[in-house]
Amino acid sequence: MKGQSSKTKTATRTNDPEKTKADILAVAFKEFADRGYAGARVDEIAAQTRTSKRMIYYYFESKDGLYKAVLADYYTRLRGAERSLHLEDHEPLEALRELVGFTFDWHATHPEGVRLIMTENIHQGRYVAELPTAETLNSVIINSVRSVVERGVKAGVIRPDVDPVDLYQSIAALNFFNVSNRYTFSKIFDVDMASPKATASRRESVIRAILKFVQP
Repeated sequence: MKGQSSKTKTATRTNDPEKTKADILAVAFKEFADRGYAGARVDEIAAQTRTSKRMIYYYFESKDGLYKAVLADYYTRLRGAERSLHLEDHEPLEALRELVGFTFDWHATHPEGVRLIMTENIHQGRYVAELPTAETLNSVIINSVRSVVERGVKAGVIRPDVDPVDLYQSIAALNFFNVSNRYTFSKIFDVDMASPKATASRRESVIRAILKFVQP
């Protein structure tokens, strides 16, 4: 029975390549986030997914290919979640509040993603620059922010000199810091940044700061 069970699992995995690739990406995401590019081991990813190094290279060609696939998958999920906000259905300032709050929550609940992006910055964006879908994926959010700004300017609730890229950079920076520097900031200033009360307070502070920044 034990041998039959093992064969069944192997057959199921072999006959479902998309699930296999998804499993590999999920484990690789955590491996790269926890250990960085240099420290991540393809052998460890293979062991955790009950596959083989050879199979991983069959799907992703190399460690570089796997890492880039992890980056692409992360950005695809993030941008997809941003699109689901339907910012175009909200008044400009409310749309901005929704986006800032969402971005705060996303980073807070995806700390591995923050570490992954920190790793990519250590490599000076080398791999993300090689993603064929990067420009298309990331232009979507900038176009959404641009639309919010344009509608806000027309309604008189957003300054006409607000640059969409600069605005999104500010949103990302404030929310990213809350996770990327959580431990050092907490130790240095003796605050518990991870507590529910501190998290809720900081979330509202970031929203207020961004709204204040864009208003006339």
